[in-house]
Amino acid sequence: MTTDITKPFSIAVAGGGIGGLAITIGLLRRGVDVQLYEAAHAFAEIGAGVAFGPNSLAAMSKIDPAIREGYDKRATYNAWPDKRSTWFDFRTGMEGSNTEDVICTIHAGESGNSTVHRAHFLDELVNLVPDKVAHFGKRVEEIEETEDGVILKFHNGTTASASAVIGCDGVKSRTRQILLGYQTPEAHASFTGKYAYRGLIPMEKAVDLLGDELARNGQMYLGYHGHVLTFPIEKGDTMNVVAFRTKNDGTWENEEWVLPTEKEDMFHDFDGWGKHVRGVLSLMEKSDVWALFDHPPAPTYYRRRICLLGDSAHASTPHQGAGAGMALEDAFILSNLLGQIHRATDIESVFEAYDAVRRPRSQRLVVTSKEAGEVYDFEGKGIGDDLEKIKKDLDTRYDWIWEENLDQDLKDARQLLDKRGKLA
Repeated sequence: MTTDITKPFSIAVAGGGIGGLAITIGLLRRGVDVQLYEAAHAFAEIGAGVAFGPNSLAAMSKIDPAIREGYDKRATYNAWPDKRSTWFDFRTGMEGSNTEDVICTIHAGESGNSTVHRAHFLDELVNLVPDKVAHFGKRVEEIEETEDGVILKFHNGTTASASAVIGCDGVKSRTRQILLGYQTPEAHASFTGKYAYRGLIPMEKAVDLLGDELARNGQMYLGYHGHVLTFPIEKGDTMNVVAFRTKNDGTWENEEWVLPTEKEDMFHDFDGWGKHVRGVLSLMEKSDVWALFDHPPAPTYYRRRICLLGDSAHASTPHQGAGAGMALEDAFILSNLLGQIHRATDIESVFEAYDAVRRPRSQRLVVTSKEAGEVYDFEGKGIGDDLEKIKKDLDTRYDWIWEENLDQDLKDARQLLDKRGKLA
């Protein structure tokens, strides 16, 4: 990967998660001077398994083939060859239901159930970022806009300047608050009414409990006001488990969004579910409960020299397995656009074109992911627990996500720049 600087402007990236690292790698490859500022004292991802669909894998390759190569080294797929293209088998999970009866099987082309441990994928991304580019202990508190760029002010009293800043600082993004205004409702994530228990199970134990097919291939168990998904990670050595529930009062009052939990809480929430689901819950190790928040639609992803990417722009629930992939799509479009201009004064036009192309699609994901969770939990409007209607919904629900033509998206964005005479 080239790190030769060929552009007469600089970019600051606030946040070193998957989205922040991806845009940093993309900019380096295109000769842009970029510095990454991470609040923590080292790169780290919370959570375990994360899924990527065909659109996400394509975005990796287009940002930098080395990202895809690193991902492929770490990725895990369904173990059975005839399940290679399967995303999930959807089954009923309530007591008295037959989990052998599949509601529907969703196929995701070349990716199938393509997953990776977050921390392991992050390690591969970090390997592509030179040490001199990353700075730690740098939590953004304020962004001052100047005549020729921005000054980032960090919580430790230090500052950094750049021609522009891209906020990749997650669902609680300070950059988003600065851009939209702290007092505006759109600046803050809101509770979606659902939470999830997350944990891991050694695969040998999972196979003993469920049998080879259910343990080693992605499964989704649906039921009233909850659902449970399982899939293999770490090259099949571990089963990742996420058990979702609807919170009856629809509120989350704790300031912390991730809390330790007791197995009794999980069993209580899944009382009345079948033996497979309750068996999985009994084997989960080091489980936490995660409140699920998403963002109300922002009226814009940019203002002058400040821009948002990934969860800071469009934090979503995980019900369609596409949040991290959307960040990669963002990084593909934005790194290419910034790599095609030659003046700092054109950065705002790049942000405008990026916003025009990315905001409608990514905000659609936020809405439809929330709807998907309702369908899985027998709460879908006009669908409820009608399995035929659920199958009909799921059969086509994901196509618009996975079949996106990213090259056409980039072409559309470049045309917007070209109309403004910014590609000359």
